[in-house]
Amino acid sequence: MRRVFAEFIGTAMLLCAVVGSGIMAERLSGGNDGVALLANTLATVFALFVLIEVLGPVSGAHFNPVVTAVLAWRDPAPGAAKWRTAFFYAVAQLAGAVLGALLANAMFDQSVVQVSTKVRASPGLWLAEAVAAAGLIVVVLRAPPGRAAVLVSSYIGAAYWFTASTSFANPAAVVGRMCSDSFAGIAPASALAFILAQFAGGAAGALLAPWLRPATTSP
Repeated sequence: MRRVFAEFIGTAMLLCAVVGSGIMAERLSGGNDGVALLANTLATVFALFVLIEVLGPVSGAHFNPVVTAVLAWRDPAPGAAKWRTAFFYAVAQLAGAVLGALLANAMFDQSVVQVSTKVRASPGLWLAEAVAAAGLIVVVLRAPPGRAAVLVSSYIGAAYWFTASTSFANPAAVVGRMCSDSFAGIAPASALAFILAQFAGGAAGALLAPWLRPATTSP
């Protein structure tokens, strides 16, 4: 239960940072989307780094159903226990994402319960989400011990800018962002395609990562 709660609170704080910084950036940027995206990126990178460092020793700091599913699939342990844990992790992540978005809305004196109207629907955006998720999984699986926090947060920060979708790369983030009609939001009608692209990209990343192991030298 401690591990599941860590996933819940970690995902909640991550989405609070994403949505809250999106609201703040939108208010202060004067309509300049580039400045707003930069502010949103920095807040997300810093929050993600801190949350992974603090909660990684407790739960692994997945905060993402795609990461949880891939790690459960790669876990050599037999039986249903790992999938039961993965299920509770995913439920906690989704619930935490919603709570984090609602908390951000409340802090900025907005309607607590919102539904985003920001449509994000095009083949380019779906491809961008698949690429973002694939890269994230490769980073997660190939990160050297003790380096996951800096590598994952750095990758997400970069992917905010090199992907057309600004790198959600996380079904929990999609669900949370649906609850904020702000710069960071996504309309419910756009959500399913994003989530499917993320799982497809995650599967591709899981298949690619083993091919990137360091080459062994001959005796």
